Amino acid sequence: MAAVAGVTAPPSGPGSPDVPSADDAGPTEPVRVLIVDDDALVRAGLSMILGGLPDLRVVGEAADGGEVPAAVAAYAPDVVLMDIRMPRVDGLAATEALRGQPNPPEVLVLTTFDADEQVLRALRAGAAGFLLKDTPPVDIVHAIRRVAGGEAMLSPSVTRTLINHVTAANPGPPGPDPRRERALRLLAALSERERQVAIALGRGYTNAEIAGELFMSVATVKAYVSRLLTRLDLNNRVQVALLVHDADLV
Repeated sequence: MAAVAGVTAPPSGPGSPDVPSADDAGPTEPVRVLIVDDDALVRAGLSMILGGLPDLRVVGEAADGGEVPAAVAAYAPDVVLMDIRMPRVDGLAATEALRGQPNPPEVLVLTTFDADEQVLRALRAGAAGFLLKDTPPVDIVHAIRRVAGGEAMLSPSVTRTLINHVTAANPGPPGPDPRRERALRLLAALSERERQVAIALGRGYTNAEIAGELFMSVATVKAYVSRLLTRLDLNNRVQVALLVHDADLV
């Protein structure tokens, strides 16, 4: 694997025995993972956790958000594990830049806090979810597989906690809430069925759960989710969920 300045490919070696096999993996090809963190020990630990799994492959590492464009170009990851706090270019700026590119990889934000304004900003920028750095290995593996398969990695309770935390810390001016009004306006333009699917996404439902709730096939749910992203001009289902929460519909 060719070297990129400031970016490294992971060493080969056995992975952790404490994580599951690919029982819940969707893709037939290994999911390609890029690890971005300024802490070498964190990068090494994540590489060890993921390195021995047949359906996941750590294709590269980067120590700063500024190295992300070169790393993505070099290694073509499916999922980027992105630290938020880095000394030069932080994970928020890197996520915003990355998700603005055509066909970007999914981003899972790594953080030490579960109620952080930067986490919410990263999710609004297009991150598919976030992980606390003390997340158990089995849950890290599950999260990567889930977002690689097009699912969100964010529960409704976590979404609400984040929104409430940031709102309490940064109260807006008195009067109408522009974010809520915008969300209601966008959702009002949807068909009734599209709106039902959007609300289900806001509740954190998987495609299979939405299919059961709304008596659809999973393929039809996927088509509705794709249509919602196009109509609402959003990157992923997490952003749809945030829009539904902004509108106070869940």
